[in-house]
This record gives sequence, structure tokens and C-alpha cells, in this order.
Amino acid sequence: MIELINVKKVFNAGRPSEFTALGGISLNIEDRKVTVLKGPSGSGKTTLLCIIGCMSRPTAGRVRLDGREISGLPERFLTDIRRKGFGFIFQVPNLIRGMSVLENVMLPAYPLGEPHARLKERAIRGLNDFHVSTKATSKVEWLSGGEAQRVAIVRALINDPDVIIADEPTAHLDTHLSYLFMEIVENFKKEGKTVIIASHDPLVCESRIVDSVINMRDGRIEGESS
Repeated sequence: MIELINVKKVFNAGRPSEFTALGGISLNIEDRKVTVLKGPSGSGKTTLLCIIGCMSRPTAGRVRLDGREISGLPERFLTDIRRKGFGFIFQVPNLIRGMSVLENVMLPAYPLGEPHARLKERAIRGLNDFHVSTKATSKVEWLSGGEAQRVAIVRALINDPDVIIADEPTAHLDTHLSYLFMEIVENFKKEGKTVIIASHDPLVCESRIVDSVINMRDGRIEGESS
């Protein structure tokens, strides 16, 4: 379980531009469930995802992962937790220009020392699942927006993470591919993975596989439905 206790996040503290992105979030996210953070732009969804995924530290409050407090751990430990435990899918693909699609997908797995042949086979299988295997040797700057997002999804899954964090994952996908993504999320759920998605897409929020929808506005939780 991921537990947040009165988590606050303030940017530019003490300056005229000070901004409170999260105003005190207390939340339990259950293991092996699909949780959606729903809210308008600026509601704090992405900031909350970054804190849950150990990419950002809260200004105040605590974060616990399986009962272990992680919000105060040194960065080297957080890096290890991110690499082994989380897979990240962001609205902006953040692929590395100048490298091929296949190289981008495989990159997060290199530090774990898996045999190259086995890693390559798994990467190609993931690209095939999202119908971009024909682009494996292409430079990422040659991809369309939808193709780049699909490659980013495959890259996020390459280390077989226990927790998958997705920020507006269907934003650049057409309806068919969005349904395909949710089918794959359903498979993750069957495999016992925890999935946390920030989205305002009705196709995601109203999906039958979603266990809980957390409604957010102005950095606070307005309510929860299941």
C-alpha cells in the first residue's frame, strides 16, 4: 500500500511567486488496484504523481511504501526504488533524440544488468503490442506524436514494475489505441500490479477496470468514488 499523510507541496516558498500545489493530501492507494486521479488542469494531479513515484519530495507530510517511510530517504535510495519499483508514463514522452526507438525502450533496463538478447526480445515484444515494432530502428525524432507516446509506454514497462504511474497516458492516442492501453492496464491488474493514472479522459475514468476515482481540485481531494 502507498500511504500519504498530510502531504503538502509548495513551490518558491517565501517568494512573491510562492504557490501551493498540494494543500494537505492524506490518501491510501491499495495494492493491485487501478486508481485514477481526476481533476482539471492545475488541480495537482501531476505533482501528486511525482511525489508518489519518488520523483519529488513533499514540502511537508509523509509518504509510506508498504509501511516504510520513504519521503526522507537519501536520493540514492529513492533512485533505486524508482528504477526497480515504478514505471512512469508521462504526457510528454521525453524520448532521447538521436537514439533509435529500440534503444530508448531498453535504456532504463541497462543498469539492472539483464542479458542484452533477452532484454531486446522483451523490448521488441512490447513494441509489437503497441503496433510500433516497425519503427524499432527509427530515430525517435521521426515519430508522430502518437507513436512517440506509445514508445514511451513500452519504455515505462520494460523493467516489469510493481507500480505503474501514468500521467494523461491517452492524451495523444486515438480511441482504438486508448482502449488497447486500458486492456493492457487490465492485464497488469490481473498480474497483481498497482496502477495509478492521472486523467480527465472519460474513457479512462469511467472504465470498468478502475477501482477508485480520486477527485482533485486546487491541490486538495474533493471526494472519492469506486
